Amino acid sequence: MKDGPIYGGKSFGADKNISGEAVFTTSLVGYPESMTDPSYTGQILVFTQPLIGNYGVPGQARDQYSLLRYFESSKIQCSGIVVADFAQKYSHWTAVESLGDWCKREGVAAVTGVDTRAIVTYLREQGSSLAQITIGDQENTGGFQDPGAMHLVAKVSTKHAYEVNSGQDIKIAVLDCGVKENILRCLVSRGASVTVFPHDFPIQDVASQFDGIFLSNGPGDPTHCATTIYNLQQTMHAHTLPIFGICLGHQLLALAVGAKTIKLKYGNRAHNIPTLDLTTGHCHITSQNHGYAVDASTLPADFKEFFINLNDRSNEGMYHASRPIFSTQFHPEAKGGPLDSSFLFDKFLENVKKFKAEQDLANPPPPLQPLLLPACKSFRPNIFYTQVRGDWNSVTYAAG
Repeated sequence: MKDGPIYGGKSFGADKNISGEAVFTTSLVGYPESMTDPSYTGQILVFTQPLIGNYGVPGQARDQYSLLRYFESSKIQCSGIVVADFAQKYSHWTAVESLGDWCKREGVAAVTGVDTRAIVTYLREQGSSLAQITIGDQENTGGFQDPGAMHLVAKVSTKHAYEVNSGQDIKIAVLDCGVKENILRCLVSRGASVTVFPHDFPIQDVASQFDGIFLSNGPGDPTHCATTIYNLQQTMHAHTLPIFGICLGHQLLALAVGAKTIKLKYGNRAHNIPTLDLTTGHCHITSQNHGYAVDASTLPADFKEFFINLNDRSNEGMYHASRPIFSTQFHPEAKGGPLDSSFLFDKFLENVKKFKAEQDLANPPPPLQPLLLPACKSFRPNIFYTQVRGDWNSVTYAAG
């Protein structure tokens, strides 16, 4: 740890020195999904669950939408992992390799035999810290790199627009700040065509071609995404279509409407964080992965708090008082994690369908012109014969 203790362990991943921000997750399962989540870019992920790797790593299978079935992106996104006990022997019907072999193949540092309880205690008391993983006696000459000072969204966002489940009636534009595969799956499985754009794409120029806009999750400090924030402001000024944001997308939406964000002491990263729906009084167990949060006291008057975190009382969502715009800090797609809040995708699609219906009424298609046929000078009845159960019957109709 920078300005902190040194913890010894054994390497079971790539033989390389790395640095990043040390963060911890209390999730019990879902390490393949967590490690491939773009929101973990530039971070050293410490698992509090003692035994990691016991069900191995699945293959790159894809579903009917050509989305990855078991991963949230095509590669490991975190810089390194730290576990108390790495399971060398694994067992699961989807597994094709061990966690250690996966880390080696992807060039990711991994350490086992570490007192992760001590690390988590340090991070909870001191806050998230810059850290290094150094293998062997080699000195890490790269220093302590701060991912918070980098524009990580530009690193993980798609460089070119692409479509998923094209040809559907409902069309949604996704701004990719590090979007997870299961978020796209949650949209297309509800009957939408999705077009994924780079994070800095001027969405205001094409918004009229879509029925809704989705703002994705992603890594790093949201204030680095100045272009995305500006484009959102222009879009909301010129268009009234529904908007839904998750995680970083929630923070970007808040910044676009004039609110502020803050960095949390050690963040919220788990699959079992309780949040309170302020509109219904219901509690939802949610999956979360974020180091920043929206300062609810800075929300403009037309935005209301939607959810709050019942552990630290931080903001977990907001909604517009009169327009179909809302966002959440947690992950309702939850892979891994509970599906308590997956109904929010249904809410978004309901907003989208309502908006589309209103647009269709306001802009009806032009009426069909009558088809003029040339006048018939004469006609003869045409007689067709068809056999029905052995009897001959004649059918007569007037041509034209």
